[in-house]
Amino acid sequence: MADHNDNSPKFDEPSVVEKVTDFIHDHVPGHAHDSSSSSSSSSSDDDDDSAGPKVYRLFGRGRPLHHVLGAGMPADLLLWRNKKLSAGALGVATAIWVLFELMEYHLLTLVCHGLIATLAISWLWSNATTFINKKPPHIPEVSIPEQPILELISAVRFEINRSIAFLREVASGRDLKKFLLVIVGLWITSKVGSWCNFLTLFYFVIVILHTIPVLYEKHEDKVDPLAEKAMIEIKKHYAVVGAKILSKIPMGPLKEKKS
Repeated sequence: MADHNDNSPKFDEPSVVEKVTDFIHDHVPGHAHDSSSSSSSSSSDDDDDSAGPKVYRLFGRGRPLHHVLGAGMPADLLLWRNKKLSAGALGVATAIWVLFELMEYHLLTLVCHGLIATLAISWLWSNATTFINKKPPHIPEVSIPEQPILELISAVRFEINRSIAFLREVASGRDLKKFLLVIVGLWITSKVGSWCNFLTLFYFVIVILHTIPVLYEKHEDKVDPLAEKAMIEIKKHYAVVGAKILSKIPMGPLKEKKS
């Protein structure tokens, strides 16, 4: 009887392996249908038959990548729907990076040199046209359109507000996993920022945005299965860490509030 009383708490408290198994069954795709009872397996089979096989997509998206990126000019720009516009944007970014980073130009110097060259060419052209045709040339008027600037400012404002809302949600303490991912991402970004200046980092981001989405769209059928396997392995390791370390962090009030 004494031995039975001493060993009974071990059966009441789940072990680390059981916690990992429960976490994998609840969160990892492809394991939710694995169950020891025949009733749960039959019900999952019925659901699969009615809903059809689900195709795993990166980031859990259910829409095409073009719609995820906004389905507008930014999406067309990043996915090279308009090749001239995308090549022009990438070319301008490359020229700016070469001028300011490789040739070590300064912004004020570049603006002054550009104005000097423009004024000199216009002056020579005006005098040559007046001398040949005996009348002053027509210099076209140049002005910045209002609508694209307002659309750009509105898009930047929307992204900033969405980022602030996301950081506020992370800071609320409701999702420990999201909080840790944001901290790790910011730490990695700070390390990358210490290796290069802001202009080089900004140029690399532009190059990545003009290459990775279009390559992923062309090969998503091959990338998504590999991403699914990687996510399964990551969630397995996270389940072990969560069962050994994160589960010991007191988060009772937050869980009750969330439920």
